[in-house]
Amino acid sequence: MRKLAALLALAASPAAATGLEIDVAGEANGTIVIDLFEEVAPNHVEQITELARAGEYDDVVFHRVIDGFMAQTGDVEFGRTGGDMSMAGMGGSDRDDLDAEFSDLPFERGVVGMARAQDPNSANSQFFIMFAPGDFLNGQYTVVGEVTEGLDVLDAIKRGEGPNGAVIGAPDVMREVRVVEGAAE
Repeated sequence: MRKLAALLALAASPAAATGLEIDVAGEANGTIVIDLFEEVAPNHVEQITELARAGEYDDVVFHRVIDGFMAQTGDVEFGRTGGDMSMAGMGGSDRDDLDAEFSDLPFERGVVGMARAQDPNSANSQFFIMFAPGDFLNGQYTVVGEVTEGLDVLDAIKRGEGPNGAVIGAPDVMREVRVVEGAAE
């Protein structure tokens, strides 16, 4: 992961970095801290941070979790606790979908990418965090950041046992998502 940070530092501007703090509850309990890559995916980072500032990610579940691959969350339309989880993963936000911002950054452990449909320009609110490297995603999905603290919390998130990693029963949830200005670069 430090290799990824070093690659990013080469292209970094002097602007203050932005990050997220995600309080996770369920089988996993704790905080995941993410450094967002404004220089790599400015439109995606803006979308994520605006949704977080508005409280849209609060109480949204990790609906798709595949052991050895990734944990996906961020469906602000259908993925809230207390709702009908049968649609979780099929929604987005009331904001427009985003054009892809592909980069040369690799999908390594702890990297955060934007989820999308088959259309590369369909990312909206959902994102995923890698448990392990996924080279097959490189250049196919937008990298938006990386976990800088809380990999142990990530590793404890309840795994999906349903089709395509769907979480059965009570999924882990992002209780609160906070934007942190001036996160460590």
